[in-house]
Amino acid sequence: MIYTKLPNTDIKISRVCLGTMTFGEQNTENEAHSQLDYAIERGINFIDTAEMYPIAARKQTLGATEKYIGSWLKKTKQRENIVLATKIAGPNRGMEYIRQPLDFSKKSIQQAVDKSLKNLHTDYIDLYQMHWPERVMNMFGQRGLSKIDEAWSYSFLEILTVFDGLIKEGKIKHIGVSNENPYGVMKYISESEKHNLPRIVSIQNPYSLLNRLYEVGLSEIGMREKVGLLAYSPLAFSFLTGKHLKGIQPNSRLGLFSNFTRYTNDNCFKATQFYKALAERNGMTLTQMALAFVNQQELVTSTLIGATTMEQLKENIDSFEIKLSDVIIKEINKIQEIYPNPAP
Repeated sequence: MIYTKLPNTDIKISRVCLGTMTFGEQNTENEAHSQLDYAIERGINFIDTAEMYPIAARKQTLGATEKYIGSWLKKTKQRENIVLATKIAGPNRGMEYIRQPLDFSKKSIQQAVDKSLKNLHTDYIDLYQMHWPERVMNMFGQRGLSKIDEAWSYSFLEILTVFDGLIKEGKIKHIGVSNENPYGVMKYISESEKHNLPRIVSIQNPYSLLNRLYEVGLSEIGMREKVGLLAYSPLAFSFLTGKHLKGIQPNSRLGLFSNFTRYTNDNCFKATQFYKALAERNGMTLTQMALAFVNQQELVTSTLIGATTMEQLKENIDSFEIKLSDVIIKEINKIQEIYPNPAP
């Protein structure tokens, strides 16, 4: 396993991060523990979760993922050997059952942190992330932004001030954003510099063969300002395994949760067919090529993987040992030019 540093910290993280959003929905507690055991065995020390998990989010399973990780930590005493990341849910996604109000106010952030600490059976969180912004913007399949959220009030300074207090209390160590855009990232950086407040160290955004929009406005910011990309959905919700090319598989995430449509448009099918053919011409599975591509990008700090079976998890981890040639990268870029970012 290859390791790197979470930017602007002394925290060593594996280049592979175990995503856990299936724990509590598609995976039982025993299966979750087996995945965690295997990940540690393979050298992964970075675990990501969220208060709203598992996916698909619903009131009946709220918090199950964190609780499964917490029971594993309590059983295995591995807390000091892992880097643990979780997230606070934002508003505007139909999840008001999580708390009222569902926002990034001081009260909400403190309640969310305390709840996650309890669920996870820990007294500190290494990386605490805002799952998506408070303001309405282009994310989760919306390609562009042509109108701003007039109802939103500027809150970057207030949010950083709350996190500063939680860091001083020892409840969290570092903070990050997720599903953000260049405006949000630069505002957080600006306010932290002006007021000597905690600096965001990471951004967890989608990045895959089907979605390279991060390269457009965020990659230079991330590399110059030392905000590490934690690339999520590198397999595009399993679409980049190729298993859906003859029809969405009924027991998959895309089959079970029909509201996740960002990966299932016609251009996703067409681009994936080209990527699959390229992988097979070069003696790889599509899964291997897709993960290897993300892993070897300089702009990526760590890649999140998720699996519902141990066989999937093993193949995913093994894929990070593959190095794509310059010729293959050029062929990938040719397909990207024909079908640019079909899954925003």
